[in-house]
Amino acid sequence: MRRLLALRAERRLTRAHVGTTAQCLEVSERTVWRWLAEAMTAPATAAQPGARRAGRFEVTQEIRVLLAYWHGNASAVHRELVVRARSASGSVATGEGGTRTTVPGGAPSMAVPVLDPVPSLGTFLRAVRRDLTVGERAGYRKGPEAARAHDVFAKRPRTWRNEVWEADHVQAPLRVEADGDLVHPYVTWFIDCATKAVTGVAVTPGCPTRSSILVALRSAIVRSDPYGPFGGLPAHVRFDRGRDFLSRTVSTALTALDSDITVLPPYSPHLKGGIENLNRCVGRMLFAGLPGYTPKKQKPRRRPVQHLAAVPPMTFQAFTEELLAWVTWWNTEHRPDGLAGATPLEAWQADPTPLNDVPPADVWTFTLEDDGRTRTITSHGVRFRNRDYIADWMTGQAGREVAVRFMPHHTHEIEICTPHGHHLGTAHLADQATDEQLTALRRARARRARRLRADAKAAEQLRHDRFAPATTPTDALRLDALTATEATRELARHHEGDLAKLALPDLIPPAPPPSDWATPDALKARIRPTDPTPDPDREETP
Repeated sequence: MRRLLALRAERRLTRAHVGTTAQCLEVSERTVWRWLAEAMTAPATAAQPGARRAGRFEVTQEIRVLLAYWHGNASAVHRELVVRARSASGSVATGEGGTRTTVPGGAPSMAVPVLDPVPSLGTFLRAVRRDLTVGERAGYRKGPEAARAHDVFAKRPRTWRNEVWEADHVQAPLRVEADGDLVHPYVTWFIDCATKAVTGVAVTPGCPTRSSILVALRSAIVRSDPYGPFGGLPAHVRFDRGRDFLSRTVSTALTALDSDITVLPPYSPHLKGGIENLNRCVGRMLFAGLPGYTPKKQKPRRRPVQHLAAVPPMTFQAFTEELLAWVTWWNTEHRPDGLAGATPLEAWQADPTPLNDVPPADVWTFTLEDDGRTRTITSHGVRFRNRDYIADWMTGQAGREVAVRFMPHHTHEIEICTPHGHHLGTAHLADQATDEQLTALRRARARRARRLRADAKAAEQLRHDRFAPATTPTDALRLDALTATEATRELARHHEGDLAKLALPDLIPPAPPPSDWATPDALKARIRPTDPTPDPDREETP
């Protein structure tokens, strides 16, 4: 603009100069001429073309609150501002005090200034698009998670293999058959951030536990068959604030393996982008093609489609085979971005960083839990959690002090060690229930759960009041009306129940015992008749 003003002062400004400037700034020629006119009257704005004018409408903090209340619906906010302005003008005209009103069906009364005049809808929408970023508008509509999708994040520099691992759980959006039940399988895995290789994986039918993490960690570290060639000790491990990852067992195992733990702050999936990308890829590449896949958010269909035939669910074994095959494909054939066209296996083998291997026996020791107690082998074996565990190698060792190490939630067998940590052997549960007994027990538990759910549902129906819908301003009409006879009968039943609760066992004195019962002399004297008949054969005791 300064150059255009200089050309105008030298009388050399032409329409071609204005057209070129408008084309470069992507505005119209009329806008450039208006900027020149404003710069002539106010030279201070010549260096800032299109600067804010004093009377321009802007989105304030109060309007942002209204946008958050209406979930980003700018038209609804504009309608509310119009209603507030009309209400304020009406109250002033009639002499009523106050200009804060509550819009029927709108936001409650808040500290929102009454705009006078209210800008037009087009001006308001332009101000919203100009003053709010795309991320802010998405956050008002769908929440902070949607706003994070428009943020810009820095990319961590690529390091070397086994420098940083990331771990996480992911739920498969389908159900598999596991021992007669349909459950959602969970996948627990570790990924190497430098080579994008899946180092360890464990599949759990149902909700995962800390034992799932220990099994996946063991498979990630050990490089011998059937694991490898990925593995070794990681220098750093990153995971979120999941309860299983924060357990003492997992922290103790990683600390014993000399790995630094980085616990990420909540609601920050971008800080572990490697494992999050793996979770997203397995959902699109594998889970979407398996039988029974059910996406979390189904898109509405314009045309009705015929329902497909019910597909039988996969077994847990078949699902595990599919997942492990996909992991093998990911490590050996897939070429992720950031590896210069190499597969994770090629990137791993090309990295000259030395690996710190650990014997499998040591890894097994570190990934088991110890309750810190010393027990003694008796003639019934080892007592652990009120159950007996026996093994053939215990013969002749009764009286020896040992320590118990076990996998969490897998107490069908335990590992016996010396108090100094030397492994002695595995012990199994002595009196283990048969398959028939376990099946009958599960069925009994299922019947009890169904009965309790049915009772809870029936009780909820008793507490639930139903009202008739209304199309005009009328009083609420309660439905499910009872007759007078039904109400009297139910009240009488509750009254009888309350009286039964008030009844005490000592209100009615007990009857005297039969004469042939052996009772204390004091009791005989208390229940003796007023004029007893003397017994000639009995001597009186002084």
